[in-house]
Amino acid sequence: MERISEMVSDNPVVIFSKSSCCVSHSIKSLLYGLGVNLTVYDLDLITGGYEIEQALRPLGHSPTVPAVFIGGDFAGGAKEIVTLHVNRSLISKL
Repeated sequence: MERISEMVSDNPVVIFSKSSCCVSHSIKSLLYGLGVNLTVYDLDLITGGYEIEQALRPLGHSPTVPAVFIGGDFAGGAKEIVTLHVNRSLISKL
């Protein structure tokens, strides 16, 4: 979890995803569409991606990707991000 903390602390909005995951792609598209300067870590493409994915499991989110962090805090997965967007509260968090 320490590595994840380091990765998210340096960037305002971070998403852990997989390049082949259509749900991850949708959330990235949503955030990019809102003009977010997004840092993306595709776990299937980076060294240590499997270990990072395993470290995301204790957050209680299943599946583990996409996992979105805003301001260093875990904001949730696809369901939570879409819910925030539909409720018009996502932009204020960004």
